[in-house]
Amino acid sequence: MRTLNSSNTLSSTFYLSGIPGYEEFHHWISIPFCLLYLVGIMGNCTILHIVRTDPRLHQPMYYFLAMLSLTDMGMSMPTMISLFRVLWSISREIQFSTCVVQMFFIHTFSFTESSVLLAMAFDRYVAICHPLRYATILTPRLIMKIGIAALLRSACAMIPLLARLAFFPFCHSHILSHSYCLHQDMIRLACADTLFNVIYGLLLISVLWGMDSLGIFVSYVYILNSVLKIASREGRLKALNTCASHICAVLILYVPMMGLSIVHRFAKHSSPLIHIFMAHIYLLVPPVLNPIIYSVKTKQIRQGVLYLLLRTKISSTMM
Repeated sequence: MRTLNSSNTLSSTFYLSGIPGYEEFHHWISIPFCLLYLVGIMGNCTILHIVRTDPRLHQPMYYFLAMLSLTDMGMSMPTMISLFRVLWSISREIQFSTCVVQMFFIHTFSFTESSVLLAMAFDRYVAICHPLRYATILTPRLIMKIGIAALLRSACAMIPLLARLAFFPFCHSHILSHSYCLHQDMIRLACADTLFNVIYGLLLISVLWGMDSLGIFVSYVYILNSVLKIASREGRLKALNTCASHICAVLILYVPMMGLSIVHRFAKHSSPLIHIFMAHIYLLVPPVLNPIIYSVKTKQIRQGVLYLLLRTKISSTMM
């Protein structure tokens, strides 16, 4: 019977939702989403291009920034096709297997981004507290290991959670509350004991996000302690200014992330618009804002963007 249920689940079709009550405006609503995705993709691709092509940016801080751009795109891009299929009235259907793959990428890269932010906090700690040993501690080999470990940790942690979904019967509604698949949304539709998924999901959030946020907090305690020992006010401000972009990136990820988790678990009967609004903020705000923040607050990235724009303008003028 369990095998039969698994087979039925794997072949199940689910139905994505747009924005309830505003179906006639979906085509218009798709315009700001198009702009947000375009800004996010162009911004992160620009960061990646600048870090790759500018030898001055071949430093640990910018390698971690490139990782952040990759995880931003990995978290938001899987939702793009299904979102526009719904908003453009192409199709609301999504197969269970496609849904699981989409969930895997969204949640894996979400946890990976948290790990990358922890690595960036460690980078700032070493740069400020141990500046003379910065290059010897954060070698390219270590940075590569950190990136691979962050991705593997997140991916392996998600496998048990998503694998169990194949054995759940979905005998009630197959209508999801978003235009893409989230684990919290999927288990709500299962007519089976989902206690393991609920507890395991809470443990994942508590352990992975908890460890990362604790590591970030401890790093900044040491950073602040070191900064307060700097004699000049200008020196203290300069040191803290190098952390401003990272602090913004942390808040941009963690605040919507915690908000979405709270809404899904403790405000199940609230307006669907609240769930949809929080989910879109969680997935779209970090990829859109992170490149803008780092371009504005980081001199080297800002110079790289200006050089890229000026070079493109000169090339088009010569043609």
